[in-house]
Amino acid sequence: MSDYFKSRDEKNLVKINNVLSEMPEFVGQFIFGIASQTSTLTRLNYLMDIKVFLTYLVNNKFSSKKLADITLSDIEKISPHDIEFYIDGLSSYFYDGKKLSCGEKAKERKLASLRSFYKYLYKKEMISSNVSLKVDMPKLHEKPIVRLEPDEVGRMLDSVENGSNLSDRERAYNTVTGLRDMAIIYLFLGTGIRVSELVGLNRKDVDFDNLTFAVTRKGGNRSILYMPLDTADILKKYLDWIDEQKEDNTEFARKISDDDALFYSLQGTRIGVRTVEKLVKKYASPAAPLKKITPHKLRSTYATNLYRQTEDIYVVADVLGHADVNTTKKHYAQMSEEHKKHAAEVTQIKRRDSDS
Repeated sequence: MSDYFKSRDEKNLVKINNVLSEMPEFVGQFIFGIASQTSTLTRLNYLMDIKVFLTYLVNNKFSSKKLADITLSDIEKISPHDIEFYIDGLSSYFYDGKKLSCGEKAKERKLASLRSFYKYLYKKEMISSNVSLKVDMPKLHEKPIVRLEPDEVGRMLDSVENGSNLSDRERAYNTVTGLRDMAIIYLFLGTGIRVSELVGLNRKDVDFDNLTFAVTRKGGNRSILYMPLDTADILKKYLDWIDEQKEDNTEFARKISDDDALFYSLQGTRIGVRTVEKLVKKYASPAAPLKKITPHKLRSTYATNLYRQTEDIYVVADVLGHADVNTTKKHYAQMSEEHKKHAAEVTQIKRRDSDS
């Protein structure tokens, strides 16, 4: 695992320990109990979801207590109806002085976290029943897969390469970051990697001779991916530019604080997720004004294009790093009308001619 991901895990562990300091002991037992099967980010998300639930209990059931004072006996008193009221209330609630709201997907995740929490407590015989199983998961309405069409991809790349359809301020930044931004967009569209995987890339992860690069997937596993020749070409141009900056000892080069990183911010630090999200939005908005395009949507664009070319959803799932092909079908690779029509044509029922 690279230094970037080690550093990220260390920061997550610090956050986990800080939150656990105000939680009941049995919450910590749950978090440590799932450590061997989960990433630090997953555990942090579970912990924050549980904190929201316990905060709800303090505000609505046990007003005389603090979070750390909640006991397993208190958890035993919670009924399925209490959990249903909690989930319903997530549509609009106050937390840490802020008014927040959860949609269908966020409610589903919070209930899933709660189910994992109750399952652990019940398995370890810390509570006598698992009432969370009596609460139905929120119904999720299917949403269309948002992706860029070929003409929209072309317009987006024009914006990156020529600064077209950008504001004067954005165009000024583009003259400095254009090669970097083009390499990032090409990697998304040409390989389908996640934004978390992209920001964690190191220069040594790229092998131009074999057109491959190594990424750290969710859970910390390393995978070797292939990149198209045009993606490799633009990435090489960007790295040559970085080398030129270092040779000339420019102001930007003197700012560089992480020689291992593949992509840098203008401050010379490893580029962050938020910066990548903002640059994708900047170039995609003029190209597809009615679509909210994120790095995740560029991943969907890649997946759908790959499915159209291969007609093999298992290949798409493998390249994206999905353990479950249903995830790929539901959220990433959309079957085209051409494929649906072709499916109907090849499955026509043939009737044998009758002799009579």
